[in-house]
Amino acid sequence: MAKLTFCGAAGTVTGSNYLLESGDTKILIDCGLFQGSHFCEEMNYDPFLFNPEEIDTVLITHGHIDHIGRVPKLYKEGFRGKIISTEPTKDMAEALLLDTEHILFVEAGKRAPLYEVEDVERVMHLWEGVPYHKHITIGPFRVEFYDAGHILGSASIVIEVEGKKIVFSGDLGNVPAPFINPTEFIDNADFVLIESTYGGRVHENIDKRQDELEETIKETIKKRGVVMIPAFALERTQEMIYELNELVENKKIHRVPVFIDSPLAIRLTDVYRKYSANKMYFNKEALGLIRKGDAIFNFPGLSLSLTTEESKAINDIPPPKVIIAGSGMSQGGRIIHHERRHLSDPRSAIIFVGYQTKESLGRKILDGETLVRIAKEDVPVRAKIRAISGYSAHADQPQLLHWVSNFKKQPQKIFVTHGEPEGAEALAEKINSEFGIESHVPQQKEVVIL
Repeated sequence: MAKLTFCGAAGTVTGSNYLLESGDTKILIDCGLFQGSHFCEEMNYDPFLFNPEEIDTVLITHGHIDHIGRVPKLYKEGFRGKIISTEPTKDMAEALLLDTEHILFVEAGKRAPLYEVEDVERVMHLWEGVPYHKHITIGPFRVEFYDAGHILGSASIVIEVEGKKIVFSGDLGNVPAPFINPTEFIDNADFVLIESTYGGRVHENIDKRQDELEETIKETIKKRGVVMIPAFALERTQEMIYELNELVENKKIHRVPVFIDSPLAIRLTDVYRKYSANKMYFNKEALGLIRKGDAIFNFPGLSLSLTTEESKAINDIPPPKVIIAGSGMSQGGRIIHHERRHLSDPRSAIIFVGYQTKESLGRKILDGETLVRIAKEDVPVRAKIRAISGYSAHADQPQLLHWVSNFKKQPQKIFVTHGEPEGAEALAEKINSEFGIESHVPQQKEVVIL
């Protein structure tokens, strides 16, 4: 009998990690970092719920750190099997894991870090990139990747074993996304694990998100202020570049200096450029622009600030200007230096295009605190504050339910994972009431026989 163990993202929204066993073959789906008020939570240092040496293969849904962040720890503790993901995810992984290693080293203090640079480098030698819909055999398991529409290269994973079909949704996308292909639907399954990041919420103003971005930027340019956009290096920064490309090239906003002030985001944008002419990953609208000669991740006025010196030089450019920098929740990174300089300026604006977790600096600004502490300095908040929720990369409750509705053969059971308890329970109740499918919110360490 196939056995499934919930080793992460059960009762919480991070640390995605599932163990699937059949006979002597053991595979993992994702091996992510637990994150919360700190970048790395204490539970990341706990032993795995399995012996890493016994794992044959790790299947990765996508490149976010809460899905890949503990893979080097797995290697450090004895794993020597294969790692399989889509090709863009593999290309992103090294940059993301090396960036994470540096943060973990800083946070570790006097104790040994979770893993080291050498572990990341050795992990990449085990990593294999595959296209969507290539059939992969791992012992008794037959595996296929479907496009999850979440970020570039994101996947839902379909696994067949012992006559049963098990679907791991990964993180499902907020459709329509600016340039990547929409989420693929899956016809049938016996068991499904579905994420519930926004299982109890509805995204607002998806259709108006670019209008809201345009309006805030135009208003700030007119006042000769600075537009600050805290953005995650993966996907959100590339979405902002794509949207600004459209606004600038169609003369919807005046041409002003636009700075991408994030070395990691710059490296990841190179991955996006690599695949930007590939219809497997990019939607028809983006491909149409590319065929017409539009470099969708570049436009007049865009500058990439890779070095510290280039970052500091942004201060010498008079406003108006637009600065996109990490981190997405203003918890560190280069954005905090720009916030320290410009949050007190009523002519300027800060635009939040991603979720702001409790206790983060971004959340404090968004909640209306008039004085925030940045780098040991009290900074008055007088800039315009704008949140555009439509740019979330996660499906909301109606989109998650729509994904479930496309199973022609109803699953025997759906496990609702990767969400805070309220969101997961809300989605489970909806699935049960609307489709009559048994739904369950598993807990960490729970084991089920499939």
